[in-house]
Amino acid sequence: MGCRDRARAESAARDIRAELGPCAAGSAHDGDLLVRELDLASLRSVRRFCHRVLQEEPRLDVLINNAGIFQCPYMKTEDGFEMQFGVNHLGHFLLTNLLLGLLKSSAPSRVVVVSSKLYKYGEINFDDLNSEMNYNKSFCYSRSKLANILFTKELARRLEGTGVTVNALHPGICRTNLGRHVNVPLLAKPLLSFVSWAFFKTPLEGAQTSIYLASSPDVESVSGKYFGNCKEEELLPKAMDDLVARKLWDISEVMVGLLK
Repeated sequence: MGCRDRARAESAARDIRAELGPCAAGSAHDGDLLVRELDLASLRSVRRFCHRVLQEEPRLDVLINNAGIFQCPYMKTEDGFEMQFGVNHLGHFLLTNLLLGLLKSSAPSRVVVVSSKLYKYGEINFDDLNSEMNYNKSFCYSRSKLANILFTKELARRLEGTGVTVNALHPGICRTNLGRHVNVPLLAKPLLSFVSWAFFKTPLEGAQTSIYLASSPDVESVSGKYFGNCKEEELLPKAMDDLVARKLWDISEVMVGLLK
């Protein structure tokens, strides 16, 4: 578990271990659940995490890129990137690239990228990727989620024939604290709470498509696709533009320091 908040991660790990109970040797649950510090808003943290994984782990079967920040006020990452683009896209871009060698040597292996249906409202503006000229928190979130899908498409192209697959998904609207930066009027909070409990997915329900793409034999040879509710879904043309995907990849390599 690569997590930003070590204390919360350790607490979650304890809950998981308690739910699984004692593991019999050779059972389906035999193994260790390890917590490692990983802050996607810091390229230094990403590199440190990957260095440790490459030193300690002989193989990597599945990488799930799940970190995200939603509609925050304008702020920058440690490296000077607009926060939503930096965390949601660039942090995962560097993380995946640094672990690609291990994924390839562990093939068949999988990469799972958590995007969002809100990608539909995003555009890739190469003249202002860092939102220096204009910042709209909703648009920038959608742009980062569109970038997730374009990254998935281009990575799938580059991984053809390696035995490593990569697919993107939208989890649906879930009852998590992802919306902590959204300001809700005091009088509207009871209504939002009711709507949330009535219509939003639980975290367990929202995780199902990630789990499906990480483990199901049904998709063992599927790559470069987009899923929702454990089923493949069609994408808008802007999320399938190969030229934009390649340009975004090339620029991202420079931004994260993979190319000078």
